[in-house]
Amino acid sequence: MTVSLDSSFNSGSERLARLRRRATRIGHFLWLMARNPLTAIGGSIVLLLMIVALFAPWIAPYSPLVQDLNNALSPPGAAHWFGTDEFGRDIFSRLVYGSRITLYIVLLVSVTVGPLGLLLGITAGYYGGKVDAVLMRITDIFISFPSLVLALAFVAALGPGLEHVVIAITLTAWPPIARLARAEALSLRQADFISAVRLQGASSVRVLARHILPLCMPSVIIRITMNMAGIILTAAGLGFLGLGAQPPDPEWGAMISSGRSYMMECWWVVTVPGLAILINSLAFNFLGDGLRDILDPRNE
Repeated sequence: MTVSLDSSFNSGSERLARLRRRATRIGHFLWLMARNPLTAIGGSIVLLLMIVALFAPWIAPYSPLVQDLNNALSPPGAAHWFGTDEFGRDIFSRLVYGSRITLYIVLLVSVTVGPLGLLLGITAGYYGGKVDAVLMRITDIFISFPSLVLALAFVAALGPGLEHVVIAITLTAWPPIARLARAEALSLRQADFISAVRLQGASSVRVLARHILPLCMPSVIIRITMNMAGIILTAAGLGFLGLGAQPPDPEWGAMISSGRSYMMECWWVVTVPGLAILINSLAFNFLGDGLRDILDPRNE
Protein backbone atom coordinates (compact mmCIF):
# COMPACT_ATOMS: atom_id res chain seq x y z
CA MET A 1 0.00 0.00 0.00
CA THR A 2 2.85 2.35 0.94
CA VAL A 3 4.68 1.54 -2.29
CA SER A 4 1.53 2.31 -4.30
CA LEU A 5 1.08 5.66 -2.56
CA ASP A 6 4.73 6.54 -3.11
CA SER A 7 4.55 5.69 -6.81
CA SER A 8 1.37 7.73 -7.22
CA PHE A 9 2.99 10.66 -5.41
CA ASN A 10 6.10 10.44 -7.59
CA SER A 11 4.00 10.23 -10.75
CA GLY A 12 2.02 13.29 -9.70
CA SER A 13 5.20 15.19 -8.88
CA GLU A 14 6.71 14.38 -12.27
CA ARG A 15 3.55 15.47 -14.04
CA LEU A 16 3.50 18.72 -12.10
CA ALA A 17 7.16 19.32 -12.90
CA ARG A 18 6.50 18.78 -16.61
CA LEU A 19 3.61 21.24 -16.52
CA ARG A 20 5.81 23.81 -14.79
CA ARG A 21 8.58 23.40 -17.35
CA ARG A 22 6.08 23.75 -20.16
CA ALA A 23 4.57 26.88 -18.59
CA THR A 24 8.06 28.31 -18.15
CA ARG A 25 8.90 27.69 -21.82
CA ILE A 26 5.63 29.29 -22.94
CA GLY A 27 6.21 32.28 -20.68
CA HIS A 28 9.76 32.70 -21.99
CA PHE A 29 8.53 32.47 -25.57
CA LEU A 30 5.86 35.14 -24.95
CA TRP A 31 8.45 37.34 -23.26
CA LEU A 32 10.70 37.09 -26.30
CA MET A 33 7.75 37.99 -28.52
CA ALA A 34 6.82 40.99 -26.40
CA ARG A 35 10.43 42.22 -26.33
CA ASN A 36 10.22 43.14 -30.04
CA PRO A 37 7.65 45.96 -30.49
CA LEU A 38 6.79 45.11 -34.10
CA THR A 39 6.37 41.43 -33.26
CA ALA A 40 4.17 42.31 -30.30
CA ILE A 41 2.01 44.52 -32.50
CA GLY A 42 1.75 41.86 -35.21
CA GLY A 43 0.92 39.11 -32.73
CA SER A 44 -1.70 41.30 -31.04
CA ILE A 45 -3.40 42.06 -34.35
CA VAL A 46 -3.42 38.38 -35.34
CA LEU A 47 -4.83 37.45 -31.93
CA LEU A 48 -7.49 40.16 -32.30
CA LEU A 49 -8.37 38.81 -35.75
CA MET A 50 -8.88 35.34 -34.27
CA ILE A 51 -11.05 36.68 -31.45
CA VAL A 52 -13.17 38.71 -33.89
CA ALA A 53 -13.65 35.68 -36.15
CA LEU A 54 -14.55 33.45 -33.19
CA PHE A 55 -17.06 35.83 -31.63
CA ALA A 56 -18.36 37.41 -34.86
CA PRO A 57 -22.10 36.89 -34.06
CA TRP A 58 -21.68 38.80 -30.78
CA ILE A 59 -19.39 41.54 -32.13
CA ALA A 60 -21.22 42.44 -35.35
CA PRO A 61 -24.15 44.80 -34.65
CA TYR A 62 -26.00 43.87 -37.85
CA SER A 63 -26.41 40.91 -40.15
CA PRO A 64 -23.79 40.94 -42.90
CA LEU A 65 -26.31 39.81 -45.53
CA VAL A 66 -29.52 41.75 -44.79
CA GLN A 67 -30.04 44.65 -47.21
CA ASP A 68 -31.45 48.07 -46.29
CA LEU A 69 -31.70 50.12 -49.46
CA ASN A 70 -32.97 53.16 -47.55
CA ASN A 71 -29.54 53.45 -45.92
CA ALA A 72 -27.46 52.61 -49.00
CA LEU A 73 -24.03 54.27 -49.13
CA SER A 74 -24.46 55.98 -45.76
CA PRO A 75 -21.23 57.57 -44.49
CA PRO A 76 -19.57 56.43 -41.25
CA GLY A 77 -21.52 57.51 -38.20
CA ALA A 78 -22.95 56.44 -34.86
CA ALA A 79 -25.38 53.95 -36.41
CA HIS A 80 -22.86 52.49 -38.85
CA TRP A 81 -19.26 52.94 -37.70
CA PHE A 82 -17.72 52.22 -41.11
CA GLY A 83 -20.71 53.25 -43.22
CA THR A 84 -22.83 51.05 -45.48
CA ASP A 85 -22.35 49.64 -48.96
CA GLU A 86 -24.48 50.05 -52.08
CA PHE A 87 -27.11 47.68 -50.68
CA GLY A 88 -27.28 49.30 -47.26
CA ARG A 89 -25.36 46.51 -45.52
CA ASP A 90 -23.24 47.51 -42.54
CA ILE A 91 -19.57 47.44 -43.60
CA PHE A 92 -18.29 46.86 -40.07
CA SER A 93 -20.45 43.76 -39.71
CA ARG A 94 -19.32 42.49 -43.08
CA LEU A 95 -15.68 43.04 -42.09
CA VAL A 96 -16.22 41.09 -38.88
CA TYR A 97 -17.76 38.12 -40.68
CA GLY A 98 -15.23 38.45 -43.49
CA SER A 99 -12.46 37.76 -40.98
CA ARG A 100 -13.84 34.21 -40.75
CA ILE A 101 -13.40 33.70 -44.49
CA THR A 102 -9.89 35.14 -44.40
CA LEU A 103 -8.80 32.94 -41.49
CA TYR A 104 -10.45 29.91 -43.08
CA ILE A 105 -8.37 30.36 -46.23
CA VAL A 106 -5.14 31.17 -44.37
CA LEU A 107 -5.36 28.30 -41.89
CA LEU A 108 -6.52 25.68 -44.38
CA VAL A 109 -3.82 26.60 -46.90
CA SER A 110 -1.15 26.68 -44.17
CA VAL A 111 -1.97 23.26 -42.70
CA THR A 112 -1.99 21.81 -46.20
CA VAL A 113 1.05 23.53 -47.66
CA GLY A 114 3.30 23.01 -44.63
CA PRO A 115 3.28 19.18 -44.49
CA LEU A 116 3.30 18.89 -48.31
CA GLY A 117 6.29 21.18 -48.85
CA LEU A 118 8.14 19.81 -45.83
CA LEU A 119 7.69 16.18 -46.88
CA LEU A 120 8.77 16.75 -50.48
CA GLY A 121 11.69 18.98 -49.47
CA ILE A 122 13.28 16.72 -46.86
CA THR A 123 12.77 13.68 -49.11
CA ALA A 124 14.55 15.37 -52.00
CA GLY A 125 17.34 16.73 -49.81
CA TYR A 126 18.00 13.52 -47.90
CA TYR A 127 17.94 10.99 -50.73
CA GLY A 128 19.44 13.21 -53.44
CA GLY A 129 20.20 11.74 -56.86
CA LYS A 130 17.26 10.98 -59.14
CA VAL A 131 14.71 11.53 -56.39
CA ASP A 132 16.04 15.04 -55.82
CA ALA A 133 16.22 15.76 -59.55
CA VAL A 134 12.63 14.69 -60.25
CA LEU A 135 11.09 16.45 -57.25
CA MET A 136 13.04 19.66 -57.80
CA ARG A 137 12.21 19.82 -61.50
CA ILE A 138 8.53 19.58 -60.61
CA THR A 139 9.09 22.29 -58.01
CA ASP A 140 10.87 24.49 -60.58
CA ILE A 141 7.91 24.20 -62.95
CA PHE A 142 5.53 25.49 -60.29
CA ILE A 143 7.87 28.17 -58.98
CA SER A 144 8.65 29.56 -62.45
CA PHE A 145 5.17 31.07 -62.73
CA PRO A 146 3.99 34.07 -60.66
CA SER A 147 1.82 32.69 -57.86
CA LEU A 148 -1.19 34.89 -58.64
CA VAL A 149 -1.12 34.01 -62.35
CA LEU A 150 -0.86 30.30 -61.57
CA ALA A 151 -3.65 30.57 -58.99
CA LEU A 152 -5.81 32.31 -61.60
CA ALA A 153 -5.18 29.46 -64.01
CA PHE A 154 -6.15 26.82 -61.46
CA VAL A 155 -9.29 28.66 -60.35
CA ALA A 156 -10.29 29.23 -63.96
CA ALA A 157 -9.96 25.48 -64.54
CA LEU A 158 -11.74 24.48 -61.33
CA GLY A 159 -14.37 27.21 -61.31
CA PRO A 160 -15.15 30.01 -58.84
CA GLY A 161 -15.64 29.14 -55.19
CA LEU A 162 -13.96 29.33 -51.81
CA GLU A 163 -12.84 25.69 -51.78
CA HIS A 164 -11.32 26.05 -55.24
CA VAL A 165 -9.43 29.15 -54.07
CA VAL A 166 -7.92 27.11 -51.23
CA ILE A 167 -6.87 24.36 -53.64
CA ALA A 168 -5.40 26.87 -56.12
CA ILE A 169 -3.40 28.76 -53.49
CA THR A 170 -2.16 25.48 -52.00
CA LEU A 171 -0.88 24.31 -55.38
CA THR A 172 1.05 27.55 -55.83
CA ALA A 173 2.36 28.04 -52.27
CA TRP A 174 4.19 24.75 -51.57
CA PRO A 175 7.27 25.13 -53.86
CA PRO A 176 9.14 27.76 -51.74
CA ILE A 177 8.60 25.65 -48.63
CA ALA A 178 9.86 22.55 -50.41
CA ARG A 179 12.99 24.40 -51.55
CA LEU A 180 13.64 25.63 -48.03
CA ALA A 181 13.15 22.17 -46.49
CA ARG A 182 15.45 20.66 -49.14
CA ALA A 183 18.21 23.15 -48.31
CA GLU A 184 17.89 22.34 -44.61
CA ALA A 185 17.96 18.58 -45.29
CA LEU A 186 21.02 18.92 -47.53
CA SER A 187 22.94 20.62 -44.73
CA LEU A 188 21.83 18.05 -42.15
CA ARG A 189 22.25 14.74 -43.95
CA GLN A 190 26.08 14.87 -43.75
CA ALA A 191 26.10 15.91 -40.09
CA ASP A 192 28.03 13.73 -37.65
CA PHE A 193 25.03 12.86 -35.51
CA ILE A 194 23.08 11.70 -38.60
CA SER A 195 26.00 9.45 -39.56
CA ALA A 196 26.05 8.07 -36.02
CA VAL A 197 22.35 7.31 -36.14
CA ARG A 198 22.79 5.49 -39.46
CA LEU A 199 25.66 3.42 -38.03
CA GLN A 200 23.36 2.32 -35.23
CA GLY A 201 21.09 0.79 -37.86
CA ALA A 202 18.33 3.39 -38.08
CA SER A 203 16.31 3.27 -41.28
CA SER A 204 16.00 6.25 -43.62
CA VAL A 205 12.39 6.78 -42.59
CA ARG A 206 13.39 6.90 -38.92
CA VAL A 207 16.22 9.33 -39.62
CA LEU A 208 13.85 11.61 -41.53
CA ALA A 209 11.01 11.42 -39.01
CA ARG A 210 12.98 11.53 -35.75
CA HIS A 211 15.97 13.74 -36.58
CA ILE A 212 15.79 15.75 -39.82
CA LEU A 213 12.11 16.70 -39.78
CA PRO A 214 12.13 18.25 -36.25
CA LEU A 215 15.20 20.32 -37.11
CA CYS A 216 13.57 21.61 -40.31
CA MET A 217 10.32 22.52 -38.59
CA PRO A 218 11.32 25.97 -37.19
CA SER A 219 12.38 27.29 -40.62
CA VAL A 220 9.22 25.94 -42.23
CA ILE A 221 7.00 27.46 -39.53
CA ILE A 222 8.66 30.84 -40.02
CA ARG A 223 8.23 30.64 -43.79
CA ILE A 224 4.56 29.62 -43.50
CA THR A 225 3.87 32.52 -41.12
CA MET A 226 5.45 35.00 -43.50
CA ASN A 227 3.59 33.41 -46.43
CA MET A 228 0.26 34.11 -44.73
CA ALA A 229 0.39 37.73 -45.89
CA GLY A 230 0.78 36.54 -49.48
CA ILE A 231 -2.10 34.10 -48.99
CA ILE A 232 -4.34 36.94 -47.80
CA LEU A 233 -3.38 39.11 -50.78
CA THR A 234 -3.84 36.28 -53.29
CA ALA A 235 -7.24 35.36 -51.84
CA ALA A 236 -8.29 39.03 -51.91
CA GLY A 237 -7.10 39.34 -55.51
CA LEU A 238 -9.09 36.30 -56.58
CA GLY A 239 -12.11 37.62 -54.68
CA PHE A 240 -11.73 41.00 -56.40
CA LEU A 241 -11.82 39.25 -59.78
CA GLY A 242 -14.97 37.34 -58.81
CA LEU A 243 -13.23 33.97 -58.60
CA GLY A 244 -13.21 33.60 -54.82
CA ALA A 245 -16.09 33.66 -52.35
CA GLN A 246 -19.29 34.37 -54.23
CA PRO A 247 -21.88 37.06 -53.36
CA PRO A 248 -23.33 37.74 -50.89
CA ASP A 249 -20.47 36.30 -48.78
CA PRO A 250 -18.57 39.17 -47.07
CA GLU A 251 -15.10 38.47 -48.45
CA TRP A 252 -12.79 41.49 -48.25
CA GLY A 253 -11.55 41.37 -51.84
CA ALA A 254 -15.10 40.97 -53.17
CA MET A 255 -16.18 43.94 -51.03
CA ILE A 256 -13.58 46.12 -52.72
CA SER A 257 -14.66 44.85 -56.14
CA SER A 258 -18.36 45.59 -55.56
CA GLY A 259 -17.62 49.06 -54.17
CA ARG A 260 -15.11 50.28 -56.73
CA SER A 261 -17.88 51.91 -58.82
CA TYR A 262 -18.67 54.24 -55.90
CA MET A 263 -15.15 54.85 -54.60
CA MET A 264 -14.89 58.46 -55.81
CA GLU A 265 -18.02 59.61 -53.98
CA CYS A 266 -18.08 57.04 -51.14
CA TRP A 267 -14.48 56.42 -50.15
CA TRP A 268 -15.32 54.20 -47.19
CA VAL A 269 -16.74 51.41 -49.37
CA VAL A 270 -13.29 50.39 -50.63
CA THR A 271 -10.98 52.06 -48.11
CA VAL A 272 -12.16 50.14 -45.05
CA PRO A 273 -11.81 46.59 -46.48
CA GLY A 274 -8.56 47.65 -48.15
CA LEU A 275 -7.17 48.78 -44.81
CA ALA A 276 -8.27 45.48 -43.24
CA ILE A 277 -6.28 43.56 -45.86
CA LEU A 278 -3.26 45.85 -45.45
CA ILE A 279 -3.19 45.77 -41.64
CA ASN A 280 -3.59 42.01 -41.36
CA SER A 281 -0.98 41.35 -44.05
CA LEU A 282 1.51 43.56 -42.20
CA ALA A 283 0.63 41.84 -38.93
CA PHE A 284 1.51 38.40 -40.29
CA ASN A 285 4.77 39.78 -41.71
CA PHE A 286 5.70 41.30 -38.34
CA LEU A 287 4.81 38.05 -36.59
CA GLY A 288 6.86 35.96 -39.00
CA ASP A 289 9.84 38.28 -38.62
CA GLY A 290 9.65 37.91 -34.85
CA LEU A 291 9.37 34.13 -35.03
CA ARG A 292 12.47 34.07 -37.22
CA ASP A 293 14.43 35.95 -34.56
CA ILE A 294 13.20 33.60 -31.83
CA LEU A 295 13.22 30.19 -33.51
CA ASP A 296 16.28 30.48 -35.74
CA PRO A 297 19.23 29.12 -33.70
CA ARG A 298 21.68 31.15 -35.79
CA ASN A 299 20.20 34.32 -34.25
CA GLU A 300 20.85 33.20 -30.67
